[in-house]
Amino acid sequence: MMVQKVIERHNWREIEPYWYVIVAFLVATLALFAYHVITGFVPDRVAVSVLDFQIYWYGIIITFGIALGAYVVSDLARKRAIELFQQSVPAPIRRRDVRELGLPDELVEALNANGLDNLGAVLLRWPFGRASLGLSEEGYGLLRKKLLAQSGVKKGWLDDAPWRQWNPDHVWNGLLWCLILAVIGARLYHVFTPSPSMAEVGINSPADYFRNPMQLINLRRGGLGIYGGIAGGALGLLIYSYRQRISALRWADLAVVGVALGQFVGRWGNFFNQELYGSPTSVPWAVWIEPNYRLTGFTEFSRFHPAFLYESLWNLFAFFVLLTLWRRYRRRLHPGDIMAAYLVLYAIGRILMETVRLDSRAVNIGGLQVGLPIASVVSILVAIAMIGWVAYRHRRHAA
Repeated sequence: MMVQKVIERHNWREIEPYWYVIVAFLVATLALFAYHVITGFVPDRVAVSVLDFQIYWYGIIITFGIALGAYVVSDLARKRAIELFQQSVPAPIRRRDVRELGLPDELVEALNANGLDNLGAVLLRWPFGRASLGLSEEGYGLLRKKLLAQSGVKKGWLDDAPWRQWNPDHVWNGLLWCLILAVIGARLYHVFTPSPSMAEVGINSPADYFRNPMQLINLRRGGLGIYGGIAGGALGLLIYSYRQRISALRWADLAVVGVALGQFVGRWGNFFNQELYGSPTSVPWAVWIEPNYRLTGFTEFSRFHPAFLYESLWNLFAFFVLLTLWRRYRRRLHPGDIMAAYLVLYAIGRILMETVRLDSRAVNIGGLQVGLPIASVVSILVAIAMIGWVAYRHRRHAA
């Protein structure tokens, strides 16, 4: 009955639960930041210690951001599946009772126990696999025969339904692939473009990492590069999509909505770590950094641009834009267009952030410092490539 209500009464304009979470997080973090600006209060990095094991706020916030982004993506995937399902399967067929299939009583009871009391509920879940129906292999085979014997039921709905690829479980099943490769990619990006402050621990160039291989995996000294993380995550999505026979570009369009949201949340971890701050400033909203966490050459300054806050709010703006593109304009766009929009938006934001960020490695050509941060150069190249790719495809399609 619950599944039927979702299918028949779905309201596309309802306020989804995740909006309350997003608003609550935004209000709470901005209130905390305002309190910090007014009083100079800096929260402890450690959230809790259990048997001498310290759990940092940074890790909690990053995990929360990933989970929230994944939840939103899975919710949007579910709604896309329902939309395609309703477009494909006529309402009279959806409303048929499962008892009309002539199944054994125990099989009908098993379906009802999983909220599947009509053909609509059964057909919606069918492409998502036997586990989603809660049936044994024998029961699954019998149900297939009975469904195919029903008038109006198309074989394609069972073999390759249009809504098959939007199984919300893909989000959670593919997340591990994306996260592992994203961390590897982000670390490699940092290793090949170490920040100037790494000189304090003997890292002046990528070669220094390879002279001491243990430093390659020492995440406590050094960091992660977002562009490497994006590339690694994209590779993970590509591998998972290939294995599951789903469209990587279409899922990338949806995934970046969650990525932008996760970045909005995750950047607040930098606030607790007192990192990712910008140049010294006297603006009223400047962040106060304790002496121990000030970069070399800036120890005499105490207040800095909250670069983490700028990037967080920019990612929240990107989330709104990408969500709007997905919901309202998806049908007018080619697969990959929303992904490209995310990359362009992030590139623009990153270029702007680099104007105030400290500790950015500049481009070095033959020993000559160009003065432009590597991240800005990469951002410019990414933005140009994405804009050119989208323009080329749309022009070719129009022709």
